Amino acid sequence: MANFLSSSAGDVWLARLLYGGEEGSLDRLLPTISTGLSPRKRTTSQCKSEPPLLRTSKRTIYTAGRPPWYNEHGTQSKEAFVIGLCGGSASGKTTVARKIIEALDVPWVVLLSMDSFYKVLSEEEQLLAASNDYNFDHPDAFDFALLVHTLRKLKQGKSVKIPVYDFTTHGRQKEWKTVYGASVIIFEGIMSFADKELLKLLDMKIFVDTDSDIRLVRRLRRDITERGRDIEGVIKQYNKFVKPAFEQYIEPTMRLADIVVPRGGGNMVAIDLIVQHVHSQLEEVSQTIFRAALASAHQAQPLPATLSVLENTPQVRGMHTIIRNKDTSRDEFIFYSKRLMRLLIERALSFLPSQVRKREREKQITGVSILRAGETMEPALRAVCKDVRIGKILIQTNQDTGEPELHYLRLPKDISEDHVILMDCTVSTGAAAMMAVRVLLDHDVQEDKILLVSLLMAEMGVHSVAYAFPQVKIITTAVDKKVNDLFHIIPGIGKQLGIQYLGFCPAVKLNSRE
Repeated sequence: MANFLSSSAGDVWLARLLYGGEEGSLDRLLPTISTGLSPRKRTTSQCKSEPPLLRTSKRTIYTAGRPPWYNEHGTQSKEAFVIGLCGGSASGKTTVARKIIEALDVPWVVLLSMDSFYKVLSEEEQLLAASNDYNFDHPDAFDFALLVHTLRKLKQGKSVKIPVYDFTTHGRQKEWKTVYGASVIIFEGIMSFADKELLKLLDMKIFVDTDSDIRLVRRLRRDITERGRDIEGVIKQYNKFVKPAFEQYIEPTMRLADIVVPRGGGNMVAIDLIVQHVHSQLEEVSQTIFRAALASAHQAQPLPATLSVLENTPQVRGMHTIIRNKDTSRDEFIFYSKRLMRLLIERALSFLPSQVRKREREKQITGVSILRAGETMEPALRAVCKDVRIGKILIQTNQDTGEPELHYLRLPKDISEDHVILMDCTVSTGAAAMMAVRVLLDHDVQEDKILLVSLLMAEMGVHSVAYAFPQVKIITTAVDKKVNDLFHIIPGIGKQLGIQYLGFCPAVKLNSRE
């Protein structure tokens, strides 16, 4: 009877939320304006202080996103559903977006703001902006090429880097934010409908129609309290640029909208209709059916040529006998597991090109552990490559849908140049391993530079990974033939696997990851 190692849902770490807010309620009007108001030192298009989630009365919705599920071919099973929100400045687009997210009850959503894609200003334009004479409400103020490229990749489930725009310096910060696609992407901005290529990416177009007086009040409050501007400058900019731009560029695009929402976030009738339509468009993918397809797709097929199993010497057989014995003591289990992992890592390194093995290999190799069982293999890698860089990926199975979901990753910035040793303690269906490989490919790691290393694998997992990614090298100490109805490897390593690893890797908890 085999048990798997998996991560605890309570320890999930998340990427930062991409979010820029506009106030949607009418209850609060302009705050008292003081001439001694000190401007904020930094106001950006993305909020760093807010967590990547939206708490509602019913549940918590993660708004950082994750890659969608990939099928047995390693390709995306469906694209994300993209909702485009357009409307005048301070019309309540972000409030509508938050209301939609709450009512949708979809677990993974990305909220993307057009404010992140303002162009970097030249010195001359900087001077104009400082005197409120630069038109930020004109289509030319936005980098549509970068925006279309980013949204297209995001819809495809690729990782993307989002610029962080600083409204005080009118430039982009050096550090960009990495984010993934999701089940639903909500894209909001004043020029959301102003580009033909952008329109092609929108599955649903919503225009938020709010009275101009209300929008002016909201803009005064936001620019004075959040961006440190004076009331005269805000009114000057509104009359010179904001109002004419709305009439010339934004209001005419209302005819392109599928739905017009009067009164913004307070219009729950319109929001309920939007949510009903989105639900009707989203296809539910049954992961149980998909797993069954994985289980039967490669039956009776020979093991792939990309698989390398550690030579079954008397020493290796003896160590497997010990760690598979449920009566093995904790100390012996840890000792012989470490021995096998060390041999496994050394075997994996032998597949690297000779120039990598000979010189500065630590600078050309990155280890990536699939949390948290994969962390148990890190000491073996570090014992052989002392200064090797380590990345981490946390993939958690959704207990309701059975779908593997990416919750956290930390990878070196230049990982695309490296040979990557992807470590997981056990692989049964290959679901978590396949998603981890996709994450690496999304970060531009070459497929033939990925080595999947696992202490024990099931034949189904080997076939699934090899079929989806034929250039990935798979290295393990043993391959068991079957998995049970719960997708646990049979015979596996026995009941003691999880119990012993609780001492070897305290963060690990008994359960099934895949």
